[in-house]
Order: sequence, then structure tokens, then C-alpha cells
Amino acid sequence: MKKWTILWLSGLMGLAVGPHALSAESESTTAAAPYLLAGAPSFDLSISQFREKFNADNPKLPLNEFRSIATSRDRANLTRAASKINENLYASTALERGTLKIKSMQITWLPIQGPEQKSARTKALEYMSAMIRAFVPTFSQAQSQQKLQKLLAAGKGKRYFADTEGAVRYVVADHGEKGLTFAIEPIKLALSETLEGNNK
Repeated sequence: MKKWTILWLSGLMGLAVGPHALSAESESTTAAAPYLLAGAPSFDLSISQFREKFNADNPKLPLNEFRSIATSRDRANLTRAASKINENLYASTALERGTLKIKSMQITWLPIQGPEQKSARTKALEYMSAMIRAFVPTFSQAQSQQKLQKLLAAGKGKRYFADTEGAVRYVVADHGEKGLTFAIEPIKLALSETLEGNNK
């Protein structure tokens, strides 16, 4: 448990600490990753509601209870929590303090070497595509898998890649052998976009 917590804290925490967050590498040589921009909204879903629905919809992909993790980098309006899936896969989230509504949901895979690598990656991709369906329920299983593959291909080897679709932003942080994180966050739609959508 201690090893996993250290990996989580030192790995890809930039996904939940704001626009000036840096990765675990040297702050002087790493560009800021614009996760959770100022004023970012929350999904209208608490972490307990998400977990309950995710587990009901994906009985073969269980999520354990999320546990709060406090760090000195936390902003006053955010709570961070994580759930260990197995030794190389975990879910983490940034929550609105007080309501515990989700501001960012992430799945992180820590690659392993050896004969189990392929099956471990397959399991990670299953969780990631299931997470897409949890926030975009209009996607079928095949559509969510295709969307994920497209996003991962576009973000391959990039410390930060984002793609927006509707009111959702997908984020890929590919750190090679150090890990791969896939995140989903809500975004505010501009009034002009909303009006344009209504006119179609």
C-alpha cells in the first residue's frame, strides 16, 4: 500500500492540482499542464454515486472505495481521492470540496514488464473505455473503445494531450514506462456554442 501511495503521489498528480501543476520531474524543465483550469465545473455526480453506477454497469471491472489523500499542493476547494484496482492500475479523482462532486476522473496504468504486460494493458483499456461510457452514456462499448484508441494514438508519447467533445474534455498524459493516465473532465460550454447547437 505504501509503495502504491508513493507512486500515486509522485507520478501524475498534475491531473488534479491546477493550471500551474508540474509533473514529478524537475519543475525547472517541465512545462505546466493545464488540467482543471480555473473555474472548471463539476459533473453533477458525487464520487459515491459514480462508483455505485460504474460497478453496477461494469460488474467485471469493480472499483473499490475511494480514499481521500491530502497533500500540501491541494487547493482549498479540492479534495483528492484514489482507489487501487490492482498493483499497476488505479483510479483517482479531484472532487469539489463539500459536495464531493467530480471535477476530474482518472485511470492510471503503471506498465509492467514480462508475460503479463499485454493482459495488464488490456485490463487498463477496459477500465478507461468503461469510464468514457460512464460520462458519455450514449456511447456503445465499441464506440467508447474506438474513441479511446483514437485519443491514446493522438496522445502517444505526449506529456499532455487534450481533446474536447461537447461538454467533456478528454486528457491523455503518456509518460512511457512511468505510466499512462487517461482523464475525463467537464467543461463549460460557451454561450455561442450552446446557441449554435440549438440552431442545428
